[in-house]
Formats: sequence, structure tokens, C-alpha cells
Amino acid sequence: MRGLSIDFLDHNDKNISFEQLVSLDNMSQVFKPAARPAVLPKPLKARPAFEHQLSSIRTYAPGLALSAAVGIAAVALGRVEEAVFGAQWLEPLVLAIVLGAALRSLWVPPARCKAGIDFAAKTVLEIAIVMLGASVSAQTLLSVGPEMLIGVVAVVALVVPGAYLLGRAFGLPARMALLIACGNGICGNSAIAAVAPVIDADSDDVSAAIAFTAVLGVLVVLLLPVLGHAIHMPALSYGVLSGLTVYAVPQVLAAAAPMGAAAIQIGTLVKLVRVLMLGPITVVLSIMAATLPSEGRAEVAPRGMGLRAVPRAALIPPLFILGFLTMIALRSLGAIPDQALPVLDGGASVFTVIAMAALGLGVDARAVAAAGPRVIATVTMSLLLLVVLSLGLIALLAL
Repeated sequence: MRGLSIDFLDHNDKNISFEQLVSLDNMSQVFKPAARPAVLPKPLKARPAFEHQLSSIRTYAPGLALSAAVGIAAVALGRVEEAVFGAQWLEPLVLAIVLGAALRSLWVPPARCKAGIDFAAKTVLEIAIVMLGASVSAQTLLSVGPEMLIGVVAVVALVVPGAYLLGRAFGLPARMALLIACGNGICGNSAIAAVAPVIDADSDDVSAAIAFTAVLGVLVVLLLPVLGHAIHMPALSYGVLSGLTVYAVPQVLAAAAPMGAAAIQIGTLVKLVRVLMLGPITVVLSIMAATLPSEGRAEVAPRGMGLRAVPRAALIPPLFILGFLTMIALRSLGAIPDQALPVLDGGASVFTVIAMAALGLGVDARAVAAAGPRVIATVTMSLLLLVVLSLGLIALLAL
């Protein structure tokens, strides 16, 4: 055993004697740990800012480019229309939605385009709305008056419960009827998304309400100018009508464009007042949520319990609305130079056309068939109720 060879020991001590193995005094000599160089951790390398910006560009560029291409096609088609017929019967804003929706029905954009399309439909549009605030003067605000603001609040207060009752009459579940009522009466898909968690709505109901509301919103944009021309509405009256009936803020810009800048300004202002009603309506629904019928679902809270959690976003005005109002204030105070107004107006027009194209690209016409006849009937009748009440308010105020 004296010549025992142990291969797993240090390569310098392969042949060791038995005495060395049994001697505790020499163990420290046998099992010598191999000296290893100290490995220092590599310092974290900060990601350069330009790499983050490059990643963002890669994420949004395909969808933004597609939206811009559709927008350019809409502007070109508008010029062809004017050259052939002597006038633009469909504004580039409307054409952008139509072209985008038509393209979407024939071809589904790849997944890498989705982020850019969503960015164009939301963020680019919000920038355009802020820039549009520079074109709204104090005289425009004074022409609206407190009576109009009160009337807008009254219309929303009547439409939401009226649309809910229509939905229940057509046999819709209570929560589904509320989603349609809020989307129809306040601000379309944004209202549906904000109200859904408050009333504990099913995801299927939310998807159906949002999908069909998006499709019908485009139809309203296309048909409302026809109604305005048919009854010879002046720009102010038509702006109020578009602001009260069209679902989303970007769609108001497209619907009001055929009647001129004054209609766009009034329509946007009226629509923003409707958007601000989302907070109070959501609070009221949070109190009523516990009294809604369970309809086969587990009770989330005992009946009679009070305020349910309200999403913070529903209580805080969107930043683009604050930006829009700030630009109005700056314009009224003379803080915006006159030379900057054409630049802001042109920029708002370009961004709006791109946003309209993105909005059309996000519309799936097949949602109409998937929504079902009861949803279609409820949304259509609710929209008619909204139009009737809006025309009544316009007649009452003698606009």
C-alpha cells in the first residue's frame, strides 16, 4: 500500500505512502486546495441611451410606416377626388379610415406592426389633439357658453340609463348592457375598458362590446356628414352634433372635418366634456355594482355594500385633455405667436390623418357578425337615442 497511487489528488502528489495517508499531521500537505486566481465580477455596463431609442424605433417603425403609407394614399385619393369632381366629398381623414378598414378586411397586418399601429392610433392622435388646442380661440369657447356645457352633461346623464334599459329590453345581461351604455354615451372603447373592472364584467362581454363599438363608430363617421348636409346644418350645430354622437375623440375630428374648422373645434370641445363625464359615471356605477343581478356568477360582494374600487385612470383627466386645455389658454393669452399657428395646424392635420389610418387598420369588420343580433340592436337603438337627444338639445339652444 506504500506505493498507492491516487489520481484524483493534486498532480504533484500522486505517489504517497501509507504513513502519509494516516498521519493527521500531514493531511494538510496531502489535500492542498488548488490555488485559483480571484475572479472579479464584471462591472455592469450601462445600456447606452441610443440603443434604447433604436429598440423603440424597431418596435414602432413597421406599424407607423404602414399607417403613414395609408394616410399618404388617403391624401392622394382626396386630391384625385377634387380634380375629378371639383370638390372633396370625403375628407382625407375619412378616406384614411375607409382605406385602413378596407385593407384590414382584406389583409391582416403582421404582428410586428401592431405596436406601431396602436401607437399611431393613440399617442400620435393625442399629440394632434394637443396641437389642435392652439386653433381654438377664446371666442369659440364663449360661443359655447355654460348652457351648452350643462346640456352636454344632461345628454350623457340621460343616454347612459336609457341605453342600459334598451339593452335589458333586448335581453342582454345587466353588465353587458352597462358596457354598451357607457361606450355609447361617453367615449366608446375607453369608457368600456374603464367601466369593466368596476362592474366585474366578463372578458367576453368586454371584447364583444369593444369590437362592435369600433365598427359602428366608423360607420357613424361616414354617415353623420351625410345627415348634416341633408338637413343643412350650420357648422356650429353640426360640430355639437358630432361631439355628442361620435364615440371617440379621433372620430370626432374625422366626422366634423367636412363642415370646416369651426365644426372641428366645437365638436372636439363638446366631446372632451363627454370624456370628462367618465369619472363621475364610474363612481356612480361603483356604488351600484353590488346591486346588479348575479346572473349565474358568484357574488363578489354582499348586496348593499358600498363603493367598489374605481380605477385611478377613470378619475384623472387624460394628459392630452389637459394639454388641449393648456393650449387653449395659451392661445387666449396671446402666448402662442401667430407665426406658429399654421405650423401647429399643419402638424395636427398630418398626425390626425396618420392616426385615422391606424384607427381603420385596427377595425375588424367581422366583429359585426360575431357580436350577435341583440348587441347589434342595442347599440344601434342606443345610437339613435343619442342622435335624437342631441338634435333636441341643439333645437332647445337654437344653435
